[in-house]
Amino acid sequence: MKVQTKAQLKHLRMTPQKVRLVAGLVRGLDVNKALEQLQFSSKQAALPVKKLIESAVANAKHNHNVKEETLKVETIFVDEGSVLKRWMPRAMGRATPLRKKSSHITVVLSGEADETKKSSKKEKEVKVEETETKVEKTEKKITKKDKK
Repeated sequence: MKVQTKAQLKHLRMTPQKVRLVAGLVRGLDVNKALEQLQFSSKQAALPVKKLIESAVANAKHNHNVKEETLKVETIFVDEGSVLKRWMPRAMGRATPLRKKSSHITVVLSGEADETKKSSKKEKEVKVEETETKVEKTEKKITKKDKK
């Protein structure tokens, strides 16, 4: 069964234009190839994007029991975040504006879910009950030995 997993990074203090260059490198790649590409990239935006993809992989494994080999970067996009407005003093008493931009990055991974690992709450409850009965049986055996 095909499953999609999403991870977001908000308020990254880096301009969206710089992050979009890195996002374009990994769009559509397998996760392992994308992480390898980001590891050897000289761009500063590569590190936060790499961490975000690793987070999305962890989400996929934990929440949906997805096989890591099947994961692929389905979509990755960068939106503009809030802008910090600052001023820089200039000559003759003037001031020029500085706009410190931030980014919101969203990654969607897709892959095949591993159906064999999936277990429901009922199965877990049955397993707990089985272990409890085993413990009770061993306790009975121990008490019988003590009586002798």
